Amino acid sequence: MAQNATIYKIELSVADMDRHYYETHKLTVAKHPSETEERLMLRLVAFALNAHEHLEMTKGLSTDDEPDIWQKSLSGEIDLWVALGLPSEKVIRKSCGKAARVIVYAYGGRVAQAWWDKVGTGTSRFDNLEVIAFSETEAAALSKLARRAMKLQVNINDGDVMVSADEAVVYVTLETWKGAA
Repeated sequence: MAQNATIYKIELSVADMDRHYYETHKLTVAKHPSETEERLMLRLVAFALNAHEHLEMTKGLSTDDEPDIWQKSLSGEIDLWVALGLPSEKVIRKSCGKAARVIVYAYGGRVAQAWWDKVGTGTSRFDNLEVIAFSETEAAALSKLARRAMKLQVNINDGDVMVSADEAVVYVTLETWKGAA
């Protein structure tokens, strides 16, 4: 029998001093049965890093032709495609063809580095692609913040990211493996 998704209710307050974006988003997020709490929390941080009034969580893992997060223009074009994990070069190529801007947030430590060593050269021609890596230890620390009902505060200043929930604070350092042209 198939397991159902677990529903998380999140109040995500974003203070992004770099982009001058200050907003609170009330999100209802479905965690796919095969998704870990670590990945869920990374999705929330990725949402905060790209927060915008038109940014949306998608069906994610349950659909192959959608990213984890996207932002569409008022006319329906995909302005931003955000994917988490280690997509194949073919998936990256398709994503770059569908969206004006694509960001892949890689995680998984040495496995992620091996993935990037494999696909990095083949994806270098995509000017609209960014690849950013989360540290393995920080991703694990973020997973400890996960609750079914959360109030998260994400502060971004000079590229430094601080995620807090209740009394716990996790500092996140992002490593850019490929910047957009």
